[in-house]
Amino acid sequence: MEKIIILKYGELSTKKDNINYFIKTLKQNIGKVIEDVDFQIYYDFGRMYIYVKEEDIDYCLDRLKNVFGILEIIVGYKSNDLDIENIKNNVLDLVKAKEFNTFKVKTKRSNKNYPINSMEVSRLIGGYLLKNIKNITVDVHNPQLLIEIEIRNNEVLFYFNGIKGLGGYPVGTLGKGLLMLSGGIDSPVAGFLTIKRGVKLEAIYFESPPHTSDFAKEKVIKLCKILGQYNANIKLHIINFTEIQETILKNIPHEYLITIMRRMMYRISAIIAHNNKCNILVNGESIGQVASQTLTSMRVINEVVKIPVIRPVACFDKLEIINIAKKIGTYDISTLPYEDCCTIFVPDHPVINPSLKMATEYENHISYEELIHKAIKNHEVININIKEENKYQDLL
Repeated sequence: MEKIIILKYGELSTKKDNINYFIKTLKQNIGKVIEDVDFQIYYDFGRMYIYVKEEDIDYCLDRLKNVFGILEIIVGYKSNDLDIENIKNNVLDLVKAKEFNTFKVKTKRSNKNYPINSMEVSRLIGGYLLKNIKNITVDVHNPQLLIEIEIRNNEVLFYFNGIKGLGGYPVGTLGKGLLMLSGGIDSPVAGFLTIKRGVKLEAIYFESPPHTSDFAKEKVIKLCKILGQYNANIKLHIINFTEIQETILKNIPHEYLITIMRRMMYRISAIIAHNNKCNILVNGESIGQVASQTLTSMRVINEVVKIPVIRPVACFDKLEIINIAKKIGTYDISTLPYEDCCTIFVPDHPVINPSLKMATEYENHISYEELIHKAIKNHEVININIKEENKYQDLL
């Protein structure tokens, strides 16, 4: 028998006319993350099969855990012998080394010309195991060991309980977005959830030196490196926001500082998104969490852009967001004590229900279009290729 890796698609199987596009993209994404080893990939609409050398299997499993579009990852075994007696012996050989008290045999027979139907194959193998292994019983509802068998045209596959994949859609199948990435907890989680839906991300970060430090910038770069493990690579746009922020501070009533600052960030992000063919903006806003995230504030701030704004954590509470951040490995970095430009110059009493009329009137006090043009023209771009970075940790 030969060891192989079997992947189950999950949500991809709900696609109809364009399922082939989703599966081909998944195959391409997998090829990129395991390109360091020799491999072959074959697929149908129900499974994907990866053939690698046995010594490379653990390496591949480690990489596949971070690939969206995979429901389950299984190490399986392939035999070209379809004789029922050999199938029974192969299953017995495979399960002898496993510790279990209850089991179930589940057979799938895609080869309809095979003379024994699926239920009968399962019954024959189950009886053979009961006869040859002591102290085990069948449990069809909650078995400790699920033995799955696929009888195909020229081969038989055997596999057991698998590793849970990330699910979602393959990255790149649903276009591209621009993540408004701060150094906080929420925006990296929003980025992760967006990538899970098949959206490839670029990121934008607003710095305000000397009010923000290089450590804050490095924190954001580290967060990008973690997101890049799901995204393959990530382009980070860094905007120097100092002149805009200081101009706002000098000319705008303090209770409206955050509102006007966020409106400027949205304008800049929309232009960067347009220039880089991103279809949406993504951010980590959560309803009611801070003054700029009340519904009224969101409406007034959102008014300056036409591009859709996606808020994946809008209806999550803080503990839910923190739990995801810990699972994906961003929490410890996000909680490093380096302020970003969203947290400096925060007034004691920011307006929580800003007026669109007043926000527009206050903005007329500053020549913001010229400042925005200057900030975009001089912005820095960092291309983070995860292949060139040390892996931070096993995620999920």
